[in-house]
Amino acid sequence: MKYNLDLEPLSLPGLELKRPFLISGPCSAETEEQTLETARQLAKHGYKLFRAGIWKPRTRPGAFEGVGTLGLPWLKRVKEETGMFTCVEVANTHHVYEALKFGIDILWIGARTTANPFAVQEIADALKGIDIPVLIKNPVNPDLDLWIGAIERINQAGIKKIGAIHRGFSSFDDLKYRNSPHWQIPIELRRRIPQLPIINDPSHISGKRELLKEISQEAMDLNFDGLIIESHINPDKAWSDAAQQITPDALHEMIESIVLRKSKIENLPRTKLDKLREQIDKLDNQLLDLLKERMKVSEAIGHYKFENNITILQTRRYDEILTKRRAKAQEKGLNPDFVIDIFESIHEESIHCQNDIMNKELEKKK
Repeated sequence: MKYNLDLEPLSLPGLELKRPFLISGPCSAETEEQTLETARQLAKHGYKLFRAGIWKPRTRPGAFEGVGTLGLPWLKRVKEETGMFTCVEVANTHHVYEALKFGIDILWIGARTTANPFAVQEIADALKGIDIPVLIKNPVNPDLDLWIGAIERINQAGIKKIGAIHRGFSSFDDLKYRNSPHWQIPIELRRRIPQLPIINDPSHISGKRELLKEISQEAMDLNFDGLIIESHINPDKAWSDAAQQITPDALHEMIESIVLRKSKIENLPRTKLDKLREQIDKLDNQLLDLLKERMKVSEAIGHYKFENNITILQTRRYDEILTKRRAKAQEKGLNPDFVIDIFESIHEESIHCQNDIMNKELEKKK
């Protein structure tokens, strides 16, 4: 399903946000001097968009939750002294009114707020009649419809300059990342709303500065429109999320090292690529034929289970399948997690198929 939203390109007075653009600044505005000095160092490298957390939603009480409205005049000074445009996160109507009062240029809605349709609707209502870019982070959990719902609510309020921020998704067992990227979700978002700019947030995906470049490069390779990265004049002393912040100078060095690839195939010989794509199409058709045959067998199993009064789910057999397929994937040099994801989906569809058979056979006996 595709969505036809009333969107305009992201822009600010005198600044069109062309790919790839960078939004940077501290996780939290801690003091006026820290905020201004971070902005000065970013501005000297030519960056135009400054972010700083004013209100910080934290998981547990007692953590630093931001300086609040006190910090908004600091951002006003940033704009006056450096010419940078300013961006802050808003989580309720009070935040919206305060940010607008101090001339903030871009608002973003955080992951916890996106997960709450009531909160998003209140923010949307507060923004009616206002012409301001709004960026919407994905919800905490991997729920694409919830993310799109938040985007729709803001758009229905008359906001046309909208962007999505991909900051990853909470995961119980991902040891590498703070938030699992689940790249397929923003990719699907791009498919459903092609005109929507997507910005990657490597800071919150990584949780540590050592992974920032890796994630940023992957986002650019996937044709994301921009990056939002936390920077701080003294990251190790930051009052929040110290491990994932980077100095403005180190940030600039990293950005300069990122490879930007062509987003469109233009003026290049297509013969070889077309032939490779033909091979992909042929193999995909073979896969579909095999899946069709496999589902026929699942249907036969469903009839057998009904006739012999056997439950659909056989946990021991399912575990055996996953174990063997994982081992076979490793043997063939395939990513075992990728293969397991495929077979989990196949098993889910098999269960659904067998359940339909059970229900239809019961109906016949009535």
